[in-house]
Amino acid sequence: MRSKNTLILAVGNTLLSDEGIGIHVLNALQDKYPDIDGVEYIDGGTLSFSLASWIEKAGRLIVIDAANFHQAPGTVCCLHNEEMDRFLGLPRRSVHEVSLLDLLDIARLTECLPEPRVLVGIQAEKIDWGEFPSPVVAAAIPQAIEEIEKILRDWKQLPTVGQTLLPASHLEEISP
Repeated sequence: MRSKNTLILAVGNTLLSDEGIGIHVLNALQDKYPDIDGVEYIDGGTLSFSLASWIEKAGRLIVIDAANFHQAPGTVCCLHNEEMDRFLGLPRRSVHEVSLLDLLDIARLTECLPEPRVLVGIQAEKIDWGEFPSPVVAAAIPQAIEEIEKILRDWKQLPTVGQTLLPASHLEEISP
């Protein structure tokens, strides 16, 4: 059964320098917002078919990953819905066990594809052995978090400037 929750799914291999940037962004985001009502965080690692059920249950999806946009290293790009699907359909090499497109196709076949969905991609500089992203890619973490904050504000899951959102569980308490 599909929830109204937002799934923030980070993918990447933290042993391959910039390939792990999605996980590093997720960790920083969780440190900043440890508990957002209606938001679930998942470290998807290098992806597996077991993530399909998480995606199918989500009402909205944000994926954070290293991506090749043919831009300067550290560039952050957000691709929404069909734009995300088209990008994921481009031929590329992947270090992931399964592709993100495979997981979205499973959700599409079961008529459970989250709408809306966004890919927050960060252009990698190097994919090589190393536990940490390159300095230019690590410097993009705050911008990636800002983009995710904008998305969550648009989806009414974070307050806009000067506004406070109460968790849904508190709405009954203040309703007449």
